[in-house]
Amino acid sequence: MLMLMLLTAYVAVLLKPVQKIAEQQTQINLETMFPKQFGHWREDDSLIYPLVNPVRQSLINKLYSQTLSRAYIDDEGRRIMLSIAYGNDQSDMMQVHKPEVCYSAQGFQILKNVAGIFNTGFGTVPVKRMLAIQGARVEPVTYWITIGDTMTINSRQWKLAQLKYGLTGKVPDGMVFRVSSLGDEAVAYPAQEDFIKALLKALSPENRKRLIGSTFYNSNEAYE
Repeated sequence: MLMLMLLTAYVAVLLKPVQKIAEQQTQINLETMFPKQFGHWREDDSLIYPLVNPVRQSLINKLYSQTLSRAYIDDEGRRIMLSIAYGNDQSDMMQVHKPEVCYSAQGFQILKNVAGIFNTGFGTVPVKRMLAIQGARVEPVTYWITIGDTMTINSRQWKLAQLKYGLTGKVPDGMVFRVSSLGDEAVAYPAQEDFIKALLKALSPENRKRLIGSTFYNSNEAYE
């Protein structure tokens, strides 16, 4: 029994991921990765309404290597809030937080949180569409999470992606991509899709791949 326990512990040490893939590729700089102006969208520095942080600042500093929050406006006066959180270590103890958890922690009520399929123009990908409300503030949200080169929107996909890297001795990085706006969801979601398509088109091929992963989902499979 003792030998079996020692062997199990030895194998666990051997299989423990130790190599960060973030250290094997071009380092991410969110500030320069995402342009302040593209297509008919430009940065809105008037900050008419506050951006919502994904988690408390203390947790942000612990979980993420970099974060980026900006507001954009287009020629029609539509406004979009962009929030990016990047972590170079997606081991069990350092996992990114889902937006629905973060919004709830800040007092928002989540009325809807459904999976969808979005044709980005560079591949069809899974997304989550969430409706968060706090008082008079109605905020439709679109988001996804990238673990390494794989997009995820539920815990099962998340763990499978993490396991895939772990079996090769690697620790993946992770990114939460979130856009939101205020008002009627029937107007907000089309504007968010237009924003995302224009943003992806403006990114370099390398940065585009970092944002939506190398695995595109081209089916109508239902996601949890």
